[in-house]
Amino acid sequence: MAHKFEIVKDKKGEYRARFKYNSEIIFATEGYSSRAGAQRAIEAIKKHVPTAEVTEVETPVADAKGI
Repeated sequence: MAHKFEIVKDKKGEYRARFKYNSEIIFATEGYSSRAGAQRAIEAIKKHVPTAEVTEVETPVADAKGI
């Protein structure tokens, strides 16, 4: 399978959901205190992604604050 979700436990002991495509991590969620929290995040993504809006950001990524 070329793509999949994974639930991993990080160094802080929090659970994160991440999405991999061709073995590359595309994104990871925030940390959750329980495995169930990470699983709920995956279910929410699966439910809402088909209707997700795509927007173009005018500010170059290198200049964007918080990145």
